[in-house]
Amino acid sequence: MLIPSIDLMGGRIVQLVQGEKLALSFDDFEYWIERFSKYPLVQLIDLDAALRQGENAALVTMICKRLPCQVGGGLRSAQDGQRLLDSGAQRVIYGSTLFGAEPEPAQQKRRHKLIRLEFAEELKRTLGENALCFAIDTKGGKVAVRGWKEHVDLGPEEAVTWLEDYCAAFLYTHVDTEGTMQGFPLDVAAILRATTSRQLIVAGGIRAMDEVKALDSMGVDAVAGMAIYSGAIPA
Repeated sequence: MLIPSIDLMGGRIVQLVQGEKLALSFDDFEYWIERFSKYPLVQLIDLDAALRQGENAALVTMICKRLPCQVGGGLRSAQDGQRLLDSGAQRVIYGSTLFGAEPEPAQQKRRHKLIRLEFAEELKRTLGENALCFAIDTKGGKVAVRGWKEHVDLGPEEAVTWLEDYCAAFLYTHVDTEGTMQGFPLDVAAILRATTSRQLIVAGGIRAMDEVKALDSMGVDAVAGMAIYSGAIPA
């Protein structure tokens, strides 16, 4: 399944390269809402909220009322997720808040301390696992957090294994290729698919429908942004 992505920043739809460099920007919301109305799921991310530099709450609410969305960006509590669900989101995405600080040397054997399992359990209890998608983003092979500016000493397979009991889906973003249209590493998708029975959605560098079809044949869904907005994948 192809899932279009709407990333919001400064009141506009944007596409960034590796979460940093602005590549594309649009403000014709009606055009893209109409284009995406045929899809069973759209990914909606408030980048300003994720980067703690503001928010686009009114736009998020408007789009959720028009499209079936899974929504993320700066969610820090169960209440944040409930507010989005009440606004019309079908599912909410939690990422950085699931991960803790680097352990002290004496704690290296207790690697689960890098993951806030109590918080994951609270989200499941409060919101229900069917409303939850957990984001596992990696940069250089390690889980990246806080707008991809920091990392946690965990690989994606380990993070997925610890968190599988608490959510309905995982969103994996390969930051190294995000926004580059250089292709998503299919071997990574295969490893993650073998790691979890949950819905697996991947993003980062997807550039053509052939790639989406290859992922679909593996039982993996694909988020595309740059490829859609640039016309490489027809929406």
